[in-house]
Amino acid sequence: MTQLHTPKASRNQETGRLSFMGSVSRPRRPSCRAGGAGPAADASPAASTGRAGTFSSVSAFLSPTNRVTALLVTSALTLSLSLAAPAAHADEKPRNEKEQQKDAEGKKDRKEIPEPPSRMATVGGTRLGQPGTQVDLGSGAPVLPMKLSARSWIVADAESGDVLAAHNAHWPLAPASTLKMLFADALMPKFPKTLSHRVEPSDLAGIGPGSSLVGIKEEQTYTVHDLWRGVFLKSGNDAVRVLAAMNGGLPRTVADMQAHAEELQALDTKVVSPDGYDAPGQVSSAYDLTLIARSGLQKKDFREYSATLRAQFPGEAPKPKKGGKPKERPTFEIQNTNRLLGGAPGLKPYRGIAGVKNGNTTRAGTTFTGVAERDGKVLLVTVMNPSSDEPHAVYQETARLLDWGFASHGKVKPVGRLVPPRSVDTARGEQGPDSPARSGAGGSAGAAAQQGDGRKVAAEQPSGGMGTALAVIGGVLVVLAAGVFLINRRWPARGRR
Repeated sequence: MTQLHTPKASRNQETGRLSFMGSVSRPRRPSCRAGGAGPAADASPAASTGRAGTFSSVSAFLSPTNRVTALLVTSALTLSLSLAAPAAHADEKPRNEKEQQKDAEGKKDRKEIPEPPSRMATVGGTRLGQPGTQVDLGSGAPVLPMKLSARSWIVADAESGDVLAAHNAHWPLAPASTLKMLFADALMPKFPKTLSHRVEPSDLAGIGPGSSLVGIKEEQTYTVHDLWRGVFLKSGNDAVRVLAAMNGGLPRTVADMQAHAEELQALDTKVVSPDGYDAPGQVSSAYDLTLIARSGLQKKDFREYSATLRAQFPGEAPKPKKGGKPKERPTFEIQNTNRLLGGAPGLKPYRGIAGVKNGNTTRAGTTFTGVAERDGKVLLVTVMNPSSDEPHAVYQETARLLDWGFASHGKVKPVGRLVPPRSVDTARGEQGPDSPARSGAGGSAGAAAQQGDGRKVAAEQPSGGMGTALAVIGGVLVVLAAGVFLINRRWPARGRR
């Protein structure tokens, strides 16, 4: 078994709840409330005055007063329509056939990249809930790398928990096999490494087609140590299923993982399949995966498995002949699929890398969370779903972000923090304003509650250009009301003379 270097900061034995958490600073109160929704903007101008029909209809026979009133109404309507029309019909200008054909061909070539939610969870800081890149460069800090195409990424100090930079950190996305980090962190303490298990056919039932496998066979016996190496090195869904069966089955394992995610305050995460195989509704985020990795790295065995480059795995035991001696069980070599550990054509192993986990599915694309140490600094980086056609893009972009993080350490202002588990928050009495209980980010409802909050906020606020047009119309009508009031004072109706 070949094990690579592991970070000094994570070599502490399990003497406390979480070794990294000792250096997590007390949360700072932000200048504004995290996750707060603005007031509802659905009141019409008439409703705001408390009277319906503030302006009466214009008579067919216009008096001087009514002529001016009509002119003001017409101007207001013309202005409002001119403002509203571009928002609704911005792309409807006439185009000839060649231009339309060119546009159609261009759309085929371009990849469809969805937009992040306009409002996301704010666990760890309000800026982490904002779409786009969040970074505060100080004096002497290098700019962020140019070649970054991932939908979401994060760079964090593994020891202090400071988030140095992030991009759509709380965007719930399909996690692929990086979800196995949560599986391992939740189940690893339950079974001793030396425990053996004979695999039943039911243990391997229902594995998704095309799953990554380590090569577990029915009616064969494996130790827990073997199974965890199969999970981390080969990302074996068969090894996950066997461990889940030992834990009481898939439903119980999913429930255990979900409960552990909520304990870690990884509230973007919704678990459906313990191996990370694509499943409807199964999501996590770059922020959550980084929290999960940070928690897992507190465990000695977790660190060992994630840092192991290659190992021997038990093969199928030959059946002994009658009266003969049992033959020695063969083994075969397995290698870690984390390419920053072992390298690949065109990709060198990253200096200082020590794990953690990679993933790849049709829905998730490629995902990766890595931990590395350099010059006494330990960084965690998570990258989700790069759109670049560059070979090994998820690893290349991770390496660039790690390089930037090490070069920027101490030269940037943190844009957020990795929160400690809820039990640590409660024990310290440090449930700060960015915690889920105060920011409205979720609680036990998890990711579904956060997405529901996002939909509620979106429903309360006018969208895009239509909201702007409504606001301008309201302002014009207020000016119109004032104008009519002044006109009526200067040109009173004949009946009032």
